Amino acid sequence: MGRRFDHLADVEALVAVVDQGSLTAAAVALSTTPSVISRAIARLETRLGSQLLRRTTRRIGLTEAGRLYVEQARTAFHLIDDAERAVQGEAGTLTGQVRISVPTTYGHYRLPWLLGDFLQRHPQVRVEVNIANRNVDLVAEGFDLAIRLGALPDSGLVGRTLEDATLSVVASPAYLALHGTPQTLDDLAAHTCLPFVLPSSGRVAPWLFRAEGGDIEWMPASRIAVSDDVLGVVSLAQAGVGLCQTYDFIIDACTRRGAELVRVLPQFGGRARPFSLIYAPHRRLSAASRALIDALVEGAARAP
Repeated sequence: MGRRFDHLADVEALVAVVDQGSLTAAAVALSTTPSVISRAIARLETRLGSQLLRRTTRRIGLTEAGRLYVEQARTAFHLIDDAERAVQGEAGTLTGQVRISVPTTYGHYRLPWLLGDFLQRHPQVRVEVNIANRNVDLVAEGFDLAIRLGALPDSGLVGRTLEDATLSVVASPAYLALHGTPQTLDDLAAHTCLPFVLPSSGRVAPWLFRAEGGDIEWMPASRIAVSDDVLGVVSLAQAGVGLCQTYDFIIDACTRRGAELVRVLPQFGGRARPFSLIYAPHRRLSAASRALIDALVEGAARAP
């Protein structure tokens, strides 16, 4: 009986060309040469009896047959990857790799504390952390888990709540000494507020308050607006540029010292935004991924 899948290396070459955008880049990624990649794709096209790539002098694109084939090939490779990771750790010692995507706020100020104990208990697990303010495609980009802010859309993903992160308005002592401390929400109109532009919509994120048992959304306006990295508003506030609203877990240490940031309008506090851990329901998670999910959920419940 002959081998049924002795052409998988050729399939991997095709997927690499699509992912990397050229024969040369694919060759670098696979540690080979462009001519080897070209011959692999030619063999695959001959085997299938169909053209997969459309080549021009400037770019390489997929034919419709190629698009369908690459989609199915990626799914097959993901299943093989899942199968390998599913058995990792079954012998007792947890091993393997977990890829997780997190936003900058959580990646810099929460995740390090949550990961510490997990990595000590499982020294043979490798965790790859992608810190970025965008919603990755878990399946297409090969992530096992992601942490996301806000109410989860009905995307078919499995979500587990990590925490409802409370918010505060803060400013530097230098700014307050120069401009005064706001006492009411109406007072904010006379101050330099530091809004953040949401990358998903291009709109300014409202500041959230609570007054007399009711929830209030207030739209900050300023000559300054920060986009892409929400931590930018905190840096500007620390420099005395204006006021910002951010998560308590980011500014707790600064406000305890008192020299960098001071909370204002505490009587209007109490609002929060949720952070959730998500993963694709149809992928069989590895033992390492399942253990990390449990560690993050349990750790977030104990977080200060």
